[in-house]
Amino acid sequence: MFIVPKTAGGPPRLLIGILALLILALLAAGGVVLARGHGKPETVHQKIAQLPLRPPVVVVEDLPHLKAALDAQPRFMGAVLVAKGDRVLFRQAYGPADVSRGERSTIETRYRLASISKQFTAAAILKLQDEGKLTINDAVCKWIQPCPAAWAQIKIHHLLSHTSGIPDLMARPYWGMRRVTPATLDQLTEDSKRFPLRFEPGAKVSYDNAGFNLAAAIVEKASGMPYETYMRTAIFEPLGMTRTGLGDAPDVAMGYANYPSGLAAQTIPNVSIVIGAGAIYSTLDDMLAWERALHRGHVLTPFSYGQMLADHAPADTPDERGRTRRTWGYGIFTKRLGEMVSPSFEDLQIYHTGSWSGFRNLITYQPDSDVTVIVLSNNYHQRDQVFLIAEQAMAEALGREFPRSGSPVRAAVRGALARPD
Repeated sequence: MFIVPKTAGGPPRLLIGILALLILALLAAGGVVLARGHGKPETVHQKIAQLPLRPPVVVVEDLPHLKAALDAQPRFMGAVLVAKGDRVLFRQAYGPADVSRGERSTIETRYRLASISKQFTAAAILKLQDEGKLTINDAVCKWIQPCPAAWAQIKIHHLLSHTSGIPDLMARPYWGMRRVTPATLDQLTEDSKRFPLRFEPGAKVSYDNAGFNLAAAIVEKASGMPYETYMRTAIFEPLGMTRTGLGDAPDVAMGYANYPSGLAAQTIPNVSIVIGAGAIYSTLDDMLAWERALHRGHVLTPFSYGQMLADHAPADTPDERGRTRRTWGYGIFTKRLGEMVSPSFEDLQIYHTGSWSGFRNLITYQPDSDVTVIVLSNNYHQRDQVFLIAEQAMAEALGREFPRSGSPVRAAVRGALARPD
């Protein structure tokens, strides 16, 4: 277990050492060591059942530098939450949720998570593994039939780690048309079968939304229920995430983009084509409930959690522009994100970004100090602001020197987050 006893005045904290995680998730020939005999699924279910449906959120305004920085950015659109242990240090919303309806963002506003959704799909697969219904070393062809011969060596592990070789949706020749055309999960699966692999499974890492759509299809097969139903009944409802769901809802914030003519609404989100990769919407408080449950052992067994965070990229994967490269977990990354701001700080963070149809997000967690930072924005062109806000929040919560605006952040962020996700 990674949970240490509760300290005076503080919550249980996770001491997540990368070496320990790598040991837990050692790569075996052709796949990842299976979770046989590690943890009892019923223990996880009991922990979830014991959680309050809506944990009370007590806000202690304790980040004056962050507040001042945000107050000085009148154009920021979105919501920010910072928590350390059980204390919420900052929680505030900014700007419009929907200009046409005259609605302002509030702490209850729902935002599209975009690729942050991937960690939920990965957790669903690992939860089904904990329940004995599948393993991440299962061949994809065991669950997807008929199956292309080229997919014979692809395992579920490859889908979750971006190492399958299946071409990403955005790399396909008719992406522009697909982007605005609704599709079912079955249609997305059949579409992926049409394209040759870009590389042998496991040979390299390449960001891939299509793999998570296929993982969602496997969730349906293994659970015997629609993907959306499984997510709702197995994850959202047990964790009290009452304002979280998939697809569309009447009060999801409108996404926007900045154009020379002004702020433009992105009115066709079409998240149906990224159902397993980017279709979830949520709120600040719901995402805090998720982060706490995931990292405190209420969702997965320790073994499966270790597999989720381990680095599954091939050993020869290059670093990123001379900096420490991120590790590629299942729907989640780890990296010293603070090295990309000035003044820099070196604390390891577990994170994922999200961008889709007018939204830019970053959720990051520092395990040794149990700090969670959630930044959700409904402006697609606020990528750099989202990153800087998140790292300013993390630095101040950790007691590090506050990163300065106007530091060489823009270039660094372009290098780290240049690819749409």
